[in-house]
Amino acid sequence: MPEPLLEVEGLTKRFGGVVACDGVSLDVAPGEIHALIGPNGAGKTTLLAQLSGELRPDDGRIRFLGRDITGDTAAARPGLGLARSYQVTSVFREFSVIDNVALAVQAQAGHSFRFWRPARGERALREAARAVIERVGLGTRGAVRASELAHGEQRQLEIALVLATRPRLLLLDEPTAGMAQAESRGMVELLAGLKRDHAFLLVEHDMDAVFALADRITVMAYGRVIASGAPAAIRASRAVREAYLGQDDAT
Repeated sequence: MPEPLLEVEGLTKRFGGVVACDGVSLDVAPGEIHALIGPNGAGKTTLLAQLSGELRPDDGRIRFLGRDITGDTAAARPGLGLARSYQVTSVFREFSVIDNVALAVQAQAGHSFRFWRPARGERALREAARAVIERVGLGTRGAVRASELAHGEQRQLEIALVLATRPRLLLLDEPTAGMAQAESRGMVELLAGLKRDHAFLLVEHDMDAVFALADRITVMAYGRVIASGAPAAIRASRAVREAYLGQDDAT
């Protein structure tokens, strides 16, 4: 087995008397799609916020590529190869698709957003941005303003912004949220194709998407991990069905 890209050990986060994450441990291997599921309030988004550096854990350790990054800032982590998308799209709606991605490429290169005017005209940045939007299926939409994209296309653009940081591991929070069925299928196909070059920790409520994509699934409830394993084992788990899937049988 290859060494994990990400190792989480005993991660704990409290908000007053509420324990949002209670000793959570998991790992993500290279080239793996590891899904994180659970009911609302299970602690999934709090866990992602700690992994991305937005929240500092009260206890536990986060190791990425063998390095302890528990104390690293959110700004430092994309440079290490760890990047996050969000449940709500976070694009510049009045900018074109290619302008949005060029900004992300520029930021990854360590430049300030104050240098936006050069970014708009710099060929290398535009070519890098164009390559990214091709990867996510928006190659013909580069000149379109983000505000004019369909909801599914905006989610594709958000994935493009994350890819522009050249991540080894993507933390994705509800990538199919609000999508119609056809859009959701398109996102599943996109993520499956990206798996060749990237690993994912995926928070998702769409169980069709989860079981289509995941190599492993970790289930959280009340801030704790209650099960982790292959999709077939998770589907068959009585504890998981009772806590989340709401099924009376393993089918």
